[in-house]
Amino acid sequence: MGTQGSPVKSYDYLLKFLLVGDSDVGKGEILESLQDGAAESPYAYSNGIDYKTTTILLDGRRVKLELWDTSGQGRFCTIFRSYSRGAQGILLVYDITNRWSFDGIDRWIKEIDEHAPGVPRILVGNRLHLAFKRQVPTEQARAYAEKNCMTFFEVSPLCNFNVTESFTELSRIVLMRHGMEKIWRPNRVFSLQDLCCRAIVSCTPLPAWRHFYTLLHEMGSASLCVKMQSCLWAMNTCGVARCSAGLD
Repeated sequence: MGTQGSPVKSYDYLLKFLLVGDSDVGKGEILESLQDGAAESPYAYSNGIDYKTTTILLDGRRVKLELWDTSGQGRFCTIFRSYSRGAQGILLVYDITNRWSFDGIDRWIKEIDEHAPGVPRILVGNRLHLAFKRQVPTEQARAYAEKNCMTFFEVSPLCNFNVTESFTELSRIVLMRHGMEKIWRPNRVFSLQDLCCRAIVSCTPLPAWRHFYTLLHEMGSASLCVKMQSCLWAMNTCGVARCSAGLD
């Protein structure tokens, strides 16, 4: 992982990810669905390897990903062993319509444990748009991922479903492992109640807070009181509010 401090860089972090799995599971399809970035390897000896770069936005930080698709054919096993050096994340890809490709994940995990031990990995079931031909049940794949301490996604490059999300989650795991827990917090979808509380906190004059808080208590809205306190604390932290307005 590289933290880029130079102002000429178009990204804040640079990560190298490998896509591994048997041949014909659609790893190339996943790369082709990413519109931005270079598609040519910066190295001349990339026969058997597909390469793509893309930049994602994660919690306000730009993360550039170097994505390497190692061929699933047996003759490229030595290439995988070479490219696994320096990898910071691995996507284990199988085809949900091909049971054999899912059963082959065990072999790839053994390769990873031998040549890239400790590297974060996620399990990706590809070609979700062909779910009517499914041979690998979702729950079975999810249980397998949990057993092997992996996050699980089913994706469809054709429908642009969960592709970016899978790369984003792996990036988060990698960065958190490198001590970024305080910066890289999980994305959260706020409920309508949360959003309303934040809007009220940001718009209400501070002198009115004591009366409003008392009124909420009289109405028995304990959960709202807690949310309002949390929102005010957040606003206070960001400099929007200057004091706690006597809510403690």
